[in-house]
Amino acid sequence: MLDASGVGRGGAGTRARCPRANWHNRACVEAFLGPLLPLLERERAAGRALALGVLVHTAGSTYRKPGALILIAANGDYAGLISGGCLEGDLREHARAVIATGTARTVRYDMRGDEDLLWGLGLGCEGAMDILLLRAGADNGWQPLAQLAEALRAHRPTAIGVVVESALPQLAVGALALPAGAVSAAPGPPPLAAPSVQQALAQAALEGQSRWLEGSSWKLFVLPLSLPPRILLLGAGPDAVPVVDFAARLSWKVTLADHRPSYAVSAHFPTAERVVLAPPEQLATSLELESFAAAVVMSHHLAADLAYLRVLAATAIPYVGLLGPAVRREKLLTELGDAAKALQPRLHAPVGLPLGGRTPESIALAIIAQLHAFVHAREARASTPSATIGGTAESRPGVSATSVSWG
Repeated sequence: MLDASGVGRGGAGTRARCPRANWHNRACVEAFLGPLLPLLERERAAGRALALGVLVHTAGSTYRKPGALILIAANGDYAGLISGGCLEGDLREHARAVIATGTARTVRYDMRGDEDLLWGLGLGCEGAMDILLLRAGADNGWQPLAQLAEALRAHRPTAIGVVVESALPQLAVGALALPAGAVSAAPGPPPLAAPSVQQALAQAALEGQSRWLEGSSWKLFVLPLSLPPRILLLGAGPDAVPVVDFAARLSWKVTLADHRPSYAVSAHFPTAERVVLAPPEQLATSLELESFAAAVVMSHHLAADLAYLRVLAATAIPYVGLLGPAVRREKLLTELGDAAKALQPRLHAPVGLPLGGRTPESIALAIIAQLHAFVHAREARASTPSATIGGTAESRPGVSATSVSWG
């Protein structure tokens, strides 16, 4: 169903019940750009065009959902996955043709019945997907990749639109709708200059939901960029290194802060977004604390941890993790006094899922696993912060990777 502006409401092109986008919009969109950037930078530096694949429609069981991206170079190298690696080999043959001709094309895979046998893939996914391939190169300003990459660099919500169907000669399949003021953006065809298009882009970026916009003879798929969560680690000791490494593998943005000059060293964390040397009392002036999806306190220094928690209690950061055993947590909460009331509903302590293991790497994995569940709103066992404080992690002594006692 379309509203007055032509924007779909509640139909196949929208995602109902998706929370409004801010730090957790990754649960609603599939357009992750981070894994594509190394290939984009390599080919762009060499002046070679690429093919961008956009998953625009799925039916049944599929590996990815609408909005997922794949980038394919002319030599067949690709970044990003549309399937579990089963379809990418065939898709890159289509991509070569798109790069050579500049003409967008839609490739459809349907594995819901005997047609799968015709492909000879035997995937057994029992789903179907439509992937629209677009050429991105110097001739079109590397769009829409340039727009998405710039928004990702600035950590700014954005959305793009791509024409999936058109009966208008002046509006080709693959034509792009970009936000007003987009970098290297050429004026779009008249149908895409309508105010309703900019409205749909703005709404998709705000809500973190893909959607469809339909005219009388064309259909536009609108997808927002999935921004990675920004994580704050308070304590930059050696055991923070694997936490940052795991987060970087997920393309997350990590900032570390420490009051000790020997620890707050950028060279120790080459994949971190930022390393800050500052005492806890200066965090609010050194960092934009409200921009973080989560904070983890892990300085191994009791007085510093207390100061960090006091600062975090005054923020709205929705997830606060604390490393260390329960007895240490209770001591810190007691010393916090009234500030503990504002912190406790958000506190995960001991931080991390009970995965087992006591090495720094095991503890880091437990922390990242819990953070991943939280930002995707799918914590299976510790579904609330209070349950994490008094439940799963502590009810199985010796099992939780983060219930290790240390001084």
